[in-house]
Amino acid sequence: MRLLVGIVALGSAAEAAQYLVSDLSFGFGARINPDGRNTIPNYAMQGNPNVPELLSNKVILTPPAPGNQRGAVWADKPLEHRAWTTDIDFRANGPERGSGLLNIWLAKDGARNIGSQSVYTVGKFEGLVLVVNQHGGSAGMIRGFLNDGTLDYSKRDNVDNLAFGHCWFAYRNLGRPSQIKLRHNSQNFKVEVDGRLCFESDKIHIPTGYNFGLSAASAENPDSFEVFKVVVLSEDDIGAVPNQQQQQQQQQQQQQQQQQQSGENQKPLGGTTHGRSGQAAIQDPYDNAIPDAEANSITSSKAQFEDLHTRIQSLNHHLSSIFRSVAQYGGIADQNHQEVSVMLGEMKGLLTKLDRFASVENKLENLEREVRSMRSELTARLKESEHSIKYHVTDKHEDLAGHVVKHAAPGHTKLYLAIVGSQVVLAAAYFLYKRRKAGGPKKYL
Repeated sequence: MRLLVGIVALGSAAEAAQYLVSDLSFGFGARINPDGRNTIPNYAMQGNPNVPELLSNKVILTPPAPGNQRGAVWADKPLEHRAWTTDIDFRANGPERGSGLLNIWLAKDGARNIGSQSVYTVGKFEGLVLVVNQHGGSAGMIRGFLNDGTLDYSKRDNVDNLAFGHCWFAYRNLGRPSQIKLRHNSQNFKVEVDGRLCFESDKIHIPTGYNFGLSAASAENPDSFEVFKVVVLSEDDIGAVPNQQQQQQQQQQQQQQQQQQSGENQKPLGGTTHGRSGQAAIQDPYDNAIPDAEANSITSSKAQFEDLHTRIQSLNHHLSSIFRSVAQYGGIADQNHQEVSVMLGEMKGLLTKLDRFASVENKLENLEREVRSMRSELTARLKESEHSIKYHVTDKHEDLAGHVVKHAAPGHTKLYLAIVGSQVVLAAAYFLYKRRKAGGPKKYL
């Protein structure tokens, strides 16, 4: 299903109508999930260990916590247009040393063959992938990779060397969504970032039948990747253009070529490709103004009506673009206000916790002082007890030694007298025995 959206195709020599491919798009209406369910129409969500969180205005592929998460969304239907433009609005938030990466896929059977993998973990795939991360410790970079299905990226020692184009892109903690725009037609393929050229090549032609998808992965210290919009537009030839408009468009084309030759156009972001260098002009959305015409050149009422009709139509297009931009920025401002309110609430909670921590710290300091006081008091009492014990032990020891010396001599004298007396008694008894034996009658044999 395709709906006509009256916008002007940028980067082409002639204006071409663009049609919204609603089956491959989300985020262009009031809600991503109109029925309020946790599903995106015509898209499938995948994740490891958890599927992405879906809100009314965004899909959170990787949450702020915990880390080491993977999330992906894949279109159910393939892209069947050769000339197309895709706008992707996303935002990345995280701590100062947080990290992660976002992968934008256009690949064959991506939901089945790729899932929530990244360019560093995927095996063989067929198609295109744009990688947004802090490559080489930079503030941010976007790089493009291609594969025809024969190369296994998971077995490559250095996947980074396979990039065909890149540019610097500081995308973290901006406080607003960033936009990546992919343009493909029969002439070239280009990538724009926030309205400025990143890189392009005229040697890349992507066949039809591939599926759009986005996957993100976070590190242990995680970045949170949020996707607000994926809008796919196709370009079709809707018939001839009126003669006067065709002349005006040719004049615009000549003016643009002169500006390119004079170097008045904006320069790209420093992107490089292996194909044509990124020197194409970056057109402003309002640079398709109708050039002034001399009054005498309008000689009929029909020409006057055509000129007036063309200018009113151009004015209507500009006003529509302004209203869309105002509405978009208003929505962004509301989102920023809500996020700031949430952050302020979290900060208040943290401040309350910090107050509690300060109270606990004070209690710990008081406890430490009490423990030190008790230690000093206990040490003093132990020293006093030691001195008292030494005094009493020394005094008693001296008294005991005096008592032993005082009572030792009488004890030994008695012992000596007892021994001598017993010897005298034994000698007297023996003498009496011999004497009696000698005085008795003699017996003769």
